[in-house]
Amino acid sequence: MNHLFIQSAAIDWKRIDQNSYLREIEALRELQQITFHNPITFFVGENGSGKSTILEAIAIAFGFNPEGGTKNYNFSTYDSHSELCDAIRLQKGYKRPAWGYFLRAESFYNVATKEEEYADLLHPSEKYHQRSHGESFLALSQKHLKPNGLYLLDEPEAALSPQRQLTLLMEIYECARQKSQFIIVTHSPILLGIPGADIWTFDDGQVRPCSYEETDSYQVTEMFINYREQLLKRLLNL
Repeated sequence: MNHLFIQSAAIDWKRIDQNSYLREIEALRELQQITFHNPITFFVGENGSGKSTILEAIAIAFGFNPEGGTKNYNFSTYDSHSELCDAIRLQKGYKRPAWGYFLRAESFYNVATKEEEYADLLHPSEKYHQRSHGESFLALSQKHLKPNGLYLLDEPEAALSPQRQLTLLMEIYECARQKSQFIIVTHSPILLGIPGADIWTFDDGQVRPCSYEETDSYQVTEMFINYREQLLKRLLNL
């Protein structure tokens, strides 16, 4: 039996305007459904391939605030989300998550500001603005990653050093072992190396499962590390 909180996400294209830009995203326009089989699922692909768009839609359809935060966050700084959230149909599991968080790297500043406004004596602020960007991201994960939770993370590595990415990798892996579910958009070859995770690529005009070694994140990093001098000579005409 599939014990995941989100078991699949299907798109009802009849609910999307014929002139919507969503129909111009090559990987998405052929997509009907993604089925989740694993506690950790990664979405990978080039910028603009649609991976963050569908993660955002899944998050909103599940009840998260479009700019991020827990399901208790309810604010809007700038409405940038697409109409895809109205066309997403989620198949949910028989259990409800005990906790959850939607992290968007691009709007984290807004969420950190709202977190201070929401704080009270019983729920003191973490004061993310008083930390470096990377320290804030790591502090957030250490506070919010709990057992039996649902976590939708859009580029969580954005502010993290390689060492801190390894720390986050360990926290995600351990949390998933405690019956949490993660759906993560990432370009990090470090995070993508989590053992047993499912990886869906949005490249080549389709959404399909792929191996770690097939991802551009791995291939470009591996090429740069092993052939750095030759690659830079070619790129920079040295």
